[in-house]
Amino acid sequence: TMSNSVFVAVLMGSDSDFPTMEKTLAVLKHFEIRYEVKVTSAHRTPDATHAYVKDAEARGCRVFICAAGLAAHLAGAVAGITQRPVIGVPMNGALDGLDALLSTVQMPGGVPVAGVAIGSAGAKNAGYLAAQILAQADDALHQRVVADRKAEADKVIAKDAALQERLNNA
Repeated sequence: TMSNSVFVAVLMGSDSDFPTMEKTLAVLKHFEIRYEVKVTSAHRTPDATHAYVKDAEARGCRVFICAAGLAAHLAGAVAGITQRPVIGVPMNGALDGLDALLSTVQMPGGVPVAGVAIGSAGAKNAGYLAAQILAQADDALHQRVVADRKAEADKVIAKDAALQERLNNA
């Protein structure tokens, strides 16, 4: 099982990203995964970003989730500091978030960033991906992830059944 020191660091380039990134935190809470949240900027506070990543790693951080918009270099900057998995969540700023998506995923070979969807869906999926990564070393967490996926499937089946019932009675 996972050590008590294991956690996920959720970093964002601006506090304006927080309402979207609350979806990440909700997923991490749901799976009982410890996390820390920090506003740090690849461009405005590069030294503080570097110091935090090194310190977080030393304290047990196993996955970094980085949200940023526009030039969106936070995930890439973090990936350049750590060998832990980095998940980049592009924020919808300008150009419908396509600028942030490309800035997040277009990394040089050997310094990967796992990219998720732009905005809210990506924020949610970042939490799920972090859970799946951590579940590699934690069977109890893996079972919670499996159970969650089944519960979501059951909801879809129930919605279809309700729709079929409505259509048959129309």
